[in-house]
Formats: sequence, C-alpha cells, structure tokens
Amino acid sequence: MSLHLHWFLPTGGDGRTLVDRHAYAPNNVDAALRVRGVRAPDIEYLAQIAKAAEQLGFEAVLTPTGTWCEDAWLTTVALAQHTERLKFLVAFRPGVISPTLAAQMAATYQRVTRGRLLLNVVTGGDSSEQRRFGDHLDHDQRYARTDEFLSVVRGVWRGQPFDFDGAHYRVEGGLTALPPDPVPQIFFGGSSPAAGPVAARHADVYLTWGEPPAQVKEKIDWIRALAEEQGRTVRFGIRLHTISRDSSAEAWATANRLLDDLDADTIAAAQSALGRSESVGQQRMLALHGGSRDELEISPNLWAGVGLVRGGAGTALVGSHAEVADRIEEYHALGIEHFVLSGYPHLEEAYWFGEGVIPDLAARGLLSGTSTTAGGGAPLLVARGR
Repeated sequence: MSLHLHWFLPTGGDGRTLVDRHAYAPNNVDAALRVRGVRAPDIEYLAQIAKAAEQLGFEAVLTPTGTWCEDAWLTTVALAQHTERLKFLVAFRPGVISPTLAAQMAATYQRVTRGRLLLNVVTGGDSSEQRRFGDHLDHDQRYARTDEFLSVVRGVWRGQPFDFDGAHYRVEGGLTALPPDPVPQIFFGGSSPAAGPVAARHADVYLTWGEPPAQVKEKIDWIRALAEEQGRTVRFGIRLHTISRDSSAEAWATANRLLDDLDADTIAAAQSALGRSESVGQQRMLALHGGSRDELEISPNLWAGVGLVRGGAGTALVGSHAEVADRIEEYHALGIEHFVLSGYPHLEEAYWFGEGVIPDLAARGLLSGTSTTAGGGAPLLVARGR
C-alpha cells in the first residue's frame, strides 16, 4: 500500500499567521488589515501553489468550500489550465446543489481536465453556515440527505436513466449522458454516528482529521467494520498540517512563532465560535487542547496549536524532516493511504515538505510512481495519480 500525498489550496486566503482574517471578524476591515502577512487568494497566487505542488510530486490539492472561500469548482477548473498532471480534490456541499447536476458537472470536469477530478463530500457541521446557503436541515438529516445524494450521483453515472424516490430527492430518468471517465473517487469525512454508515456505503476514501494514532485506529476500525457489513472496502486518508524543517528545533521555533500571533482574546473568540459547531469531528479537535496553550504536543510531533483559532483540521506534524516522515510512516502502518497536507504559508511549506520529507519517504520505499524533479534538484520517486 503506497502513500498518496496531497496538498491544499488556500482559497480563503493565506499568510504567515494562523489568525483567520475572515471567520471571526468578517466585517472588520481594519482588523483584517492589521493581520501580518496576509495573502489574497487570487488566481496568480493559487497558480503558484498548484504549480509548486505538481513539481514537488503531490498527486492532488484539496480545495475547500464555505462562505469565506472562492468557489472550488470554478477555481480549480481555471487552475487546471496552469498545470498538467495535478489532480483537484474539490470540496462541495451536497445540500446546495442537485445531485443530477453535480454528476453532470463532474463528468464535464473530467473531460475538460482529462480525468483530474477527485470529490470531497462535505455534509456540513455548522447550521449557521448551512443556513447561509439556504439549508435548514439539522445535523443528522443532512447526513441522511447526503446518503440519498450520493445514491443518485452514482446511479446517474451509470449512463442509463435512473429513478430514485427518497425523503429528500425524487428523480425520474436521471441521466448523465456522457458518464465521467474515470469515475471520480469520493472522499468523505464524518465522526458522528450518523456519518459512519454513509461513509461505509459511499466513500472510496474515508478522511479523518489528525488525531493521535490510537484514536485514528479506532476510527479506521469503526468504518472498516461498517463497510464490511455493506460488502465494501474503504480506503483511508488523514488531514494534517505540517511544519517540517532541517532540524526539530527549527520546526518547533516556527510553531512557537505562530503562537506568538495569538492573544487570549483571539483564542477565546475562536473557541467560542468553534464550540457552537455541531460537528463531532470539530468537537474532537477542540478536546485535544481544551482551548489552552499548555501541552499542545498531544502525541509525539503532533501539535494542536492550529486548532486554537482555526476550524477543521487543527493539528500539525512538527519536527525535522525525518521525524515528520516517522509520523507519516506510523499512520501509514495503521492503514492510512492518503495524506492531505497543508501549512502556513502554503507556498513555502509545500517546498519545505516536498524537498525535505518526500525524499525521505521515497528512500523508505513508501512512494511509488515515476520520477520528477523537485525544486530543481535530483529526481524523486513520487506517488502516481489514479
């Protein structure tokens, strides 16, 4: 089982700080301007990141969805014109689009990009965010709707008229006249009892946020057992930030510098906002640090500092290149195949990881594929796209 390495496109903005200029002061322009090192997510900057990811050997880039992000479909299809091989893991919310239309969009995307689409289904764990898009279902109802949504998508991808009569969707003769080739892999995450069975029925890759290895193993075992009941096999991925440097001391110094930007009021405001999330995964992230700066290394080289102020993936692998590779190998031994990584800023951290950790992983025989040139240096073995 080879590793598949993916990077991240910060379509909500990037910079040399963890302070989110959007989520906690969305209308406060003065506060936004005071945040140091902020970079707008314009197409030129995102293209730099995409090109770097492709050159360094990443297979795909995750593009997020939400109020404060540029639209993932439109942004990535534009970036496909700036790259040749890089795949795009497009996050989208199934509750705000017709499943038949989504299936058609995916099929068109595959033809336009020559098969470079992966899909990240985001059911949504924040009701206030969902209501901005006109979605008023509660948490468990959203997962029930996602179940139906993915049933319709897979049904119409068969290329024959497809009927469906459910609680949330009624489709008569649904059809994707030209089915996608290849059919996009579906990445899916969710830690609640409502999410697990949906993942088991539909996910190609179950994606978890970066918890300590023992907790990750529990989730793998949970989803694997549910999938076996459905007669299916699910692969596994993990979402993590990285701070990798030539020495462990340098990496931890960078992590501590990121903490220096965070005053008590900023952390308190973020924790209050994140604490209102209905997402079980988000609550698990918050429990890793409890809102405190103390003891943020919750497992060897696993740092929970990001989650003090940012939602979603709240942990980072911090250490020397070899230490970060050690931790990746440890998760891989548990059954993790896909690593969706990121770092602040995303352009520079892509190079730190790509030139530091990827060669180490290749030397350990964990990567398979063809050779590429990273950063103008020697050829590296990198993960092959599928």
